[in-house]
Amino acid sequence: MRYRTIGTDPQHRREVSVLSLGAMLFGTRTDEATAFAVLDRFVEAGGTFVDTANNYAYWLDGSRGGASERVLGNWRRSRGITDEVVIATKLGARPKAAGTGYVENREGLSAAAIRQEAEESRQRLGVEKLDLLYAHVQDPTVELAETVGAFGELVAEGTVGLLGVSNHWSWQVERARNLAAGAGLAGYEVLQYSHSYFRRRADRPSPLSPDGDAGVVVGDLLSYLRANPELAMVAYSPLLGGSYGNEAAKPLDQAFDHAGTRARSAVLDQVAKETGATHNQVVLSWLLGGELPVIPLTGASSVAQLDESLAALDLELTEDQRAELDAAH
Repeated sequence: MRYRTIGTDPQHRREVSVLSLGAMLFGTRTDEATAFAVLDRFVEAGGTFVDTANNYAYWLDGSRGGASERVLGNWRRSRGITDEVVIATKLGARPKAAGTGYVENREGLSAAAIRQEAEESRQRLGVEKLDLLYAHVQDPTVELAETVGAFGELVAEGTVGLLGVSNHWSWQVERARNLAAGAGLAGYEVLQYSHSYFRRRADRPSPLSPDGDAGVVVGDLLSYLRANPELAMVAYSPLLGGSYGNEAAKPLDQAFDHAGTRARSAVLDQVAKETGATHNQVVLSWLLGGELPVIPLTGASSVAQLDESLAALDLELTEDQRAELDAAH
């Protein structure tokens, strides 16, 4: 396993594994015993970075979410895990009532919601301090200053360590960081966005915005990260739910139906054959070794799936292979 540091404040920055384990389906589609086995294998391999959210996975059990955090809390207690594993969670997209969704009835990012949901996450995870807390989705009904102030207060009080942001436009991230700096508060330092080798079309509206999907990495966000190397980028859904190399069983979303996908698919096939690696491993190696440092966030419903991802850490792409992958558009 390899590691990198996230965060800039000496008091809160953490060293984490360059591969993060997603726990989204733990407690719902993945039962607790299997989740424990996956978590144990991840830690055995040197993994120290686990990701969840307070709304996972409400769409599978008809609840408001919380199952994943509870499983992680049970695992921590049963294994005696303390601060050697960094657990990141998110708030802002939890439905206010069971049977509803985050689009039409989310908790949002008001100061009251942030304080209440952060406390409930702490209780489910069984921790005194949340290692990393993300603003899960943008909330246009609340002034950014209120959201920034509420997150900053939690850090100042010692109940949250690092702050992160997901599914926000880059201008919102920059404005929020400026507001935090101006108020002398902790700001967002970790960005979590959908990022993979295949690129989604940027012109399709999302459920939250007619302007497109704020959660997808595009050129503007890549430029922002290059200009701010102190920020850490976590890439969710890097393996597109298993579609790489298995599109017959798991077809790609329509957002990938464009010429760039076909060009990149051909090169990905070629590099996979040259290396003897799976398509998933090539994609993870490409993300891990790129010019812009990225922490891939991969889910696993079995130890075998996790082992496939872990093997990508040993795959070194040649300069020519990386250049060919990069050049395909």
